Amino acid sequence: MNTPPPPSTSPIPTPYKIAVLVYVWNDASQLLLLHRKRPPNQGLYSPIGGKLEQSSGESPWSCALREIHEEIAIQLTLDDIRLLGLVSERAYNGHASGAPPSHPAAHWLMFCFEVTRPLNFPARDIDEGRLEWIDPARIPSLSIPKTDREVIWPLIQKHSLINHAPHHSYFSVHIDCTNADDFIITHEHPRPPLPAGH
Repeated sequence: MNTPPPPSTSPIPTPYKIAVLVYVWNDASQLLLLHRKRPPNQGLYSPIGGKLEQSSGESPWSCALREIHEEIAIQLTLDDIRLLGLVSERAYNGHASGAPPSHPAAHWLMFCFEVTRPLNFPARDIDEGRLEWIDPARIPSLSIPKTDREVIWPLIQKHSLINHAPHHSYFSVHIDCTNADDFIITHEHPRPPLPAGH
């Protein structure tokens, strides 16, 4: 009689999730943020966005336009958005943001887009939370994920058209969140200058 093999003891691989974030500004140079009522980052502020529909082969640009339409009910075109940056995060979860550990760690690849012209509409509630217009000076004091506060938001400010960055300006950064108290940050593009003497 054949005996079944013992159950696998190999760990379940950490999922790799692909998403977009969309930075939207109004005529008052305020940033649109979603005060989230659902995981991930429940209770925190983040840009609008969402995961790619991988089953349909959706592109990041198509995902950004779909999320804009779904979350703020405005139909834009490819000419209205630009790639602002790429963020990859290793082993991110709620611990890194101070949120309760309501979901396991995941690897994330996020395409950050910005809308290239101001959009104006009132703050309002949607299924995912409340959309609010926030003055950029307030953002560091908001409840936002630690990765946003320490890494992503400063890069967004540096490369955004709202701050008169060149239209071709973009960034790529990798954040190793394995130790939630001490991220390992690799600026992949643009590369930081070498120290003097190198």
